[in-house]
Amino acid sequence: MNEAVKDGTLNVLEGKPVIFYDGYWIRYYAPPSNSLAEKKKMIDQMTKRAFHHTEEGINTPGTKLELARKAWEEEQDPSRKRVNAAMLAGALFNRATDLFTAIVTLNERGVEISLDNELMRECGECFKEALELGKYVKHYSGEEGIDELWGEPFKAFSLPIATLYESRYIKVARTMQDIDGLARHMNECFGAIPGYERLSSLLSELATAAKLESETMRSDPVIFQVWPRFVAACEAVVAFRPQRDELNTSAWKAYDEEAMRLIVEGKRVIEYIAGARVPMPKTTQEFHQRCERFSTYDYPETTTFAQA
Repeated sequence: MNEAVKDGTLNVLEGKPVIFYDGYWIRYYAPPSNSLAEKKKMIDQMTKRAFHHTEEGINTPGTKLELARKAWEEEQDPSRKRVNAAMLAGALFNRATDLFTAIVTLNERGVEISLDNELMRECGECFKEALELGKYVKHYSGEEGIDELWGEPFKAFSLPIATLYESRYIKVARTMQDIDGLARHMNECFGAIPGYERLSSLLSELATAAKLESETMRSDPVIFQVWPRFVAACEAVVAFRPQRDELNTSAWKAYDEEAMRLIVEGKRVIEYIAGARVPMPKTTQEFHQRCERFSTYDYPETTTFAQA
């Protein structure tokens, strides 16, 4: 049925306003006006969210931009220089936000600021350079960069808000595809193991709750239902234990421990991408590969996990 639906189609399903993209009905939010004040609000929100989902220690105040740049230029150790680059990117984002705040304040006081104004040009250059340095910024898990999320404040500055909202729906749809793919692969990998029959329903609920989390803005009152459901689904997967009375041997114990380690890891990957609302292809692919390796192991007594 979805194949006949065009991207961008609006609907109301079970009382929820939705929009269709890439095979998914996603909770719809009407874009606000394209005013400077609304852009500032979005930039503030997206900058805060970018720092929330990235590594610690890079939320450098804009007032320390010159110090951050000097440290980055002088550092010679490659590993440390990457962190300095991430700190510089943070300082650039915060400087750009400071500049845009000043622009909006002047605008609200009746001072017209043109696109070629010096303040506006400097703001754009700071956002642009921060985006270029985004390849050095890692997700808080440390597993990979998260360029798409890091680039959102620059898009909020440079694109009309309606266009930004459209790009958000596309990214949420791709996120939902990855969530479904992870839950499906986990079920294929673990669901047929004796004692793991109950896991399938837990993974299904986790995927459903994670997709609701990925589509819901934090300012939406429905978050008070969506977030508890997501947390409870995550906790249920972590609390899962196989039910098997006749096969509780030491070999099965080792097998179960490895399986549970992977299941919890998969839950974390789903948490990462649902929270960021953008795909994390490297992390996702590496988890799929670990599941595939696990699937090649025989059931006890011969199972070993040296390469898991």
